[in-house]
Amino acid sequence: MGSRIARRLLAAGHAVHGWNRTREKADELAEAGLVVEGSPADVARAADVVFSMVTDTAAVEAVVEGEHGLLLGIPPGGILVEMSTIDPAVSARLAEGYAARGGFMLDAPVSGSIATLDAGQLAIMVGGDAAAYERVRPVLLDIGPKVMHIGENGQALLVKLAINNTLVAEMVAFCENVAMAEKGGVRREVAVEALLQSVVSSPMLRYRGPFVLEGNMPAEAWSNVNLQQKDMTLGLATGKRLATPLPTSTAANELLTAARGMGLEQYDFAVVYEVFRALNGLAGMREPGP
Repeated sequence: MGSRIARRLLAAGHAVHGWNRTREKADELAEAGLVVEGSPADVARAADVVFSMVTDTAAVEAVVEGEHGLLLGIPPGGILVEMSTIDPAVSARLAEGYAARGGFMLDAPVSGSIATLDAGQLAIMVGGDAAAYERVRPVLLDIGPKVMHIGENGQALLVKLAINNTLVAEMVAFCENVAMAEKGGVRREVAVEALLQSVVSSPMLRYRGPFVLEGNMPAEAWSNVNLQQKDMTLGLATGKRLATPLPTSTAANELLTAARGMGLEQYDFAVVYEVFRALNGLAGMREPGP
């Protein structure tokens, strides 16, 4: 996702300097115009606005506060647009560190898939200083057309976790009911088409629902089981911190655990359909990939 965002910024005519923990991934973008830097601090020194998108909370802390982190290179008034899905409380703490150095950090998680981004339809939610948001909004619109200021630091991440909890719960409900129809004798492709043409369909189900058909699982997971469960774990922990019961999300998360137990963690999380196939005794275990 991060490399695709960089490509969109380059295509929009922005001068983009970049760094990646795996140097080869940054080098791949050099042909498109990326200036490869040696560290996050070097990127911060070269840019008024920095975008970061990494795997988890620990990775963000390392990029921001590490030995050659962004905090060492930020100019006065510099802005970090942090797009990773991480713990909202940690994000708010890191924003305080940025403010202490005269800069601004915005949490700006995205809603959508690789396909959504490539189609120019990505949604971006932003938490943090309103004036800093207005400064970067034109750049964000070059990434996707749906940009919304949610509120204070950490609040955009709170909404992102709510979205991700809902995504998995929705996909689990879709899978368990397609499996019910299949066990009752309806051909799986017919059940999938019928549900996707019904009132229960959604943008996410329309692009991810067909993954449950034989041979339709993408070779490169859009969001694999491990990554999606990382986000759900953050969401459930946030619910516990706020004393908010999340029974549906908790149950959906257990299906991701079951998929991991079946050795399917490398696939897109739509692979939970295989869990329901196993529970329903629908033939033997099959390889879900293309």
